[in-house]
Amino acid sequence: MHNHDDITIDQLSKIEGHATLDVRIRDGKVESCRLQITENKRFYTQAIRGKHYLAAPQLMSRICGTCSIAHIICCIRAIEDALGIKVSDQTEVLRILSMNGMYIRDHALHLYLFALPDVLGKDSLLDLDENKPEERRWLEEAFAVKGAGNKLSQLIAGRAVHAPYPIVGGHLRLPEKGEIPSMIEELRKMRPFVLNVIRTFHECKFDLTRKTNFVTVSGKNFLPYGHRVKASSGIKFSMKSYYEYLEQVIIPYSQAVGYVFEGTEFMLGAIARLNLNKAALERSTKKDASKFLRLFPSENVFHNNLGQAIETLHCIDQSIRLLEALEFKKEEKSEPARKSGTGFSAVEAPRGILFYKLSISEKGIIDDAIVVVPTQQNQVKMEKDIKQVVEMNIDRDRESIQHEIEKLIRAYDPCMSCASHFLKVNWN
Repeated sequence: MHNHDDITIDQLSKIEGHATLDVRIRDGKVESCRLQITENKRFYTQAIRGKHYLAAPQLMSRICGTCSIAHIICCIRAIEDALGIKVSDQTEVLRILSMNGMYIRDHALHLYLFALPDVLGKDSLLDLDENKPEERRWLEEAFAVKGAGNKLSQLIAGRAVHAPYPIVGGHLRLPEKGEIPSMIEELRKMRPFVLNVIRTFHECKFDLTRKTNFVTVSGKNFLPYGHRVKASSGIKFSMKSYYEYLEQVIIPYSQAVGYVFEGTEFMLGAIARLNLNKAALERSTKKDASKFLRLFPSENVFHNNLGQAIETLHCIDQSIRLLEALEFKKEEKSEPARKSGTGFSAVEAPRGILFYKLSISEKGIIDDAIVVVPTQQNQVKMEKDIKQVVEMNIDRDRESIQHEIEKLIRAYDPCMSCASHFLKVNWN
């Protein structure tokens, strides 16, 4: 039995944001496990009150540089729901393409730079040897896939972060027609790279499996949004009712409020989407990833990594199809049907359901806002899973336990910056 008293482990690398973990062990048992999100609160939902609704999407995108396009689109859709604005089919396609660029970039960042080193037995991607072809290939493919996602967002949305083109009621400008063929070609070149990373995460034997309720938004497309929410418990309901099914859990030692769904812990993200929606994946994705899709539904948290890899292929395949069919009709901005109202929106951000509820006054001013981000919702289950990992590895040395904890937290792909509206471990 190793003695884990009075052990402090410094900041965890390869996640987004900052967190601290306190683990208290007594007589070989984990007495308490506290995951503290230590990002400062930034009060965005208070800050947009009193602002005109047209300013809100760009303000809210500043919550997170990583998934800013998800915040922009979710905020826009909540405003449009409040004011009865109906956008064109082409605008919807441009929004999906904007989101796909974000997913490709964000998933590539997580898979290659954060999670893959664990699988390859490296401390970080920087430890790969450029003189070894196999290791050099990972470096080249990582930045190629991430770069393709950036390029798609830039082409369609104007920028990869805090994109200017998606607006309330429409899309500011169309992509240049002449740039579409090279974008399609670049996306096609990424397919074998992504299939390679899918195979690697499929072969990975990391495992933490326990009974879990998975929750996702459901629509005609696999991503990024829908009008219904469904859970692996079997329940389905309107997206507008989502907040009613959530219960806030005040976590006194954390800057982020946690949530339970129907009174119990739950999990969002790629694993939830693959478990509940894999039939909606692009046909070419289902064909080429059929062997890997057999693992879903899964209750192994580490299959969230595999799920993200499969989603990356879906986003590439869907984007190729949508770009080939783009008609380049002149974008006409849709006008509000009413001056005030309360609107709802739920989109699948990379880490799971991002929910907005906005109330807009007759003068177009935002009176009230509720925003629920994915990492907040995963927080309760993540903490319990960490406790289980420590208990499973209690007889191992401190560094081994820390590494197992870090691998697990990275599998969730948490975004602490979003959640605070990582990892220092204090062992007692």
